[in-house]
Amino acid sequence: MSDEVTGPVPLEDQLCYAVYSAGMAIQRLYKPLLDSLGLTYPQYLVLNVLWRSDDQTVGGIAQQLALESSTLTPLLKRLETAGLLRRSRNPGNERQVLVSLTPKGLALRSKAGCLGTALLEASGETPDELGSLNRRVRQLRDALYEHIDKWGVTPERDDPPHEV
Repeated sequence: MSDEVTGPVPLEDQLCYAVYSAGMAIQRLYKPLLDSLGLTYPQYLVLNVLWRSDDQTVGGIAQQLALESSTLTPLLKRLETAGLLRRSRNPGNERQVLVSLTPKGLALRSKAGCLGTALLEASGETPDELGSLNRRVRQLRDALYEHIDKWGVTPERDDPPHEV
């Protein structure tokens, strides 16, 4: 047995850091485009969910974005103040708040297409390559959530994890 102290795997060898830092780089790329639309990145995510399917509950949006409803509520309030969406009580269940786009919020959808174009151009990848990468990252995310849901927490191991 070695007396050598092992530390964490260097950041450049950690998948978690590669995914995290790629996400940060994408957000930096998007920032000037989102600024021109008057949106923050989290606000864009909320609108994107609604552009795909309008009239959703706060809980439904929170679930799709992997956020707590309490985290989402201030975002929704700011988007409502900006005139991009409406919040109203569900007549069928007064405990639920329904969120729907206003015409102004819906109109931003066509203007937000520039984000995908910017990512495609900046990445140097083809649409098929980025699509394949997106599918693989989503598969990884889903597998990790399935593991977390199954075990509650990651089981402890005696040996250090080896990242790729």
